[in-house]
Amino acid sequence: MSFISKACQFNINQLLIVLIILIFLILTACETNQRGKQGPVSGEKSGQEAETEESDDSSPVYTLLVIPENPSPGQPFRILATGGPSLHKATIKITGGMASQGMASRNSTFWRLDEFSALPEGNYKATLLVRNNAVCSVEFSVAQPSQASREGKVWRTTRGWDSAMETLYSAWINALFQGCDEQSSWPSLHEVTQDPARNFLHNYLGLAEDDPGSKSKVIMEPDCADNPFFLRAYFAWKLGLPFGYHVCDRGWLGKSPSTGAWITNSSSSSRSDPVQAFNAFARRIMDGVHSGTARTALDNENSDYYPVPLTRDALRPGTVFADPYGHTLTIVSWLPQTKDAPGLLLAVDAQPDNTIAIKRFWKGNFLFNTTDVIGEPGFKAFRPISVENGKPALVTNDALTAASGYVPYSLNQRQMNRDDFYLAMERLINPEPLDPEEALDDLVNALHEQLLVRVKSVANGEAYMKAHTGTVISMPSGANGVFLAGGPWEDYSTPNRDLRLLIAMDAVLGFPDRVAAFPQDFKISGRKTAEETRQSLRSMLEKKVAGQTVSYTRSDGSMQELTVAEILLRKDAFEMAYNPNDCPEIRWGAPENSPERSTCRRTAPPYQRKTMESVRKWFQQRLHPPT
Repeated sequence: MSFISKACQFNINQLLIVLIILIFLILTACETNQRGKQGPVSGEKSGQEAETEESDDSSPVYTLLVIPENPSPGQPFRILATGGPSLHKATIKITGGMASQGMASRNSTFWRLDEFSALPEGNYKATLLVRNNAVCSVEFSVAQPSQASREGKVWRTTRGWDSAMETLYSAWINALFQGCDEQSSWPSLHEVTQDPARNFLHNYLGLAEDDPGSKSKVIMEPDCADNPFFLRAYFAWKLGLPFGYHVCDRGWLGKSPSTGAWITNSSSSSRSDPVQAFNAFARRIMDGVHSGTARTALDNENSDYYPVPLTRDALRPGTVFADPYGHTLTIVSWLPQTKDAPGLLLAVDAQPDNTIAIKRFWKGNFLFNTTDVIGEPGFKAFRPISVENGKPALVTNDALTAASGYVPYSLNQRQMNRDDFYLAMERLINPEPLDPEEALDDLVNALHEQLLVRVKSVANGEAYMKAHTGTVISMPSGANGVFLAGGPWEDYSTPNRDLRLLIAMDAVLGFPDRVAAFPQDFKISGRKTAEETRQSLRSMLEKKVAGQTVSYTRSDGSMQELTVAEILLRKDAFEMAYNPNDCPEIRWGAPENSPERSTCRRTAPPYQRKTMESVRKWFQQRLHPPT
């Protein structure tokens, strides 16, 4: 029988089925194409890795930014370009009164910064050429600087946020903390922005606003809730973008924090100096933003943040993680998994003492829970602010789609199981199965880094107590007060950090069991049973923690060295080790009547110990009281 005669045997129902399948395939192809337009993958790789990556840009957002905004005659300047992996092979050419071509001085996989020599006064055009094709351009002037009128506002808005500005923001965050690791920390945020090697917006406005010696300079000393807002406000101020934050309540169990008045850069300011106007506005942010601000309901369209999907493209630098208990971190870079090392997702946070530091993603730093918490936590992006009829307007959830160029709005973190969340993130960070021994080694290193950070925190508290001899830091009552109070208690006690430390200890000690339970996530020899793998990792863990140490200063000024193994044996003591009124020996769990404890000269008052005993159940359950 011929093909045609066989085809004639198809009945109508079969033809309909074939048509449905064809339509489905076409729609799937279209959807895949739309996903490809989601924008560049924001991450940081070495130059060698960038060279070996395939040149598939997936419709990146190409953008150029001249720095400073209007270079002065005779002044060298820079141009930032954003795009995809082929950007490192692109060129930037300048035409106008005098042609010029720069040279890349810094780069990542989705941005590069080119240096240009001075140009005479005139009008110019910079063009980005990718594979000899002009993909974007920007016109600028070289002229003597003039201060634009702020019209009595904190700063004047000249443009709205769009996909290009969001990409530039990601590039700026990525560059600001490029090359940092978990040992990187600064006394304040302005210590970072004052570094011209990090901040490509350094003195962008030509006001010496980022010079440490300037009489009028930016001062930024945020705590953890303020830090993402300070970063966003600083960037918006420099580029004339709209910025705002909502006054929120703190919510309660069963009700997420609600949004109230919206405070924006269009607010009136009596300060004649634009830098001082920004500093005053930053202080308003500190007064207005708190631990509940980032935990508004995921579907609240008046929120300052909106939830994003747990995908590699969505979690770009600048994305904020709001934990269930009020702490926030801002993603700064991805370090890819290699044959020799696991991947890393790095973020920056601030502490009550204004310290800015880099943290890696893992259970010890990123707490996630959706049960018995106030509000809705998770990864969120700043809600873009457009300009409509000259007024700022929040972009709605429906408009936050991949097709729009923004990171899409997503509710996939709502009520997500804690184990599912961590599993999803671990597979994003390490898409290939891990060598279990390398993974364990990395995990112990992460715990060690966390302990080193704690050494600094305890030392800061001890320095305060020595400078205020005879002082007893007031301890708030109740679990909520202990975890949430302000003042010196917030600055020098460590209940939140110690809770995270206990969770980190559990993650390290439980790793051999995790590998045995989920062998598909690891490269395990087929000749080993689950129990053999477990025992092998336990043996390796014992050796690893016995070989790593931290040292702290005792009350008499001598140094005490502790192995990580010794600290793990003391982990129960860390449930009661967060009070700065206790001596450092107690804060490091020194056993009573031990030689180590013999130098202790200060203990917390009995009434404070009583409160700590009542709060201890939260540490034992590895839970934070709803705040």
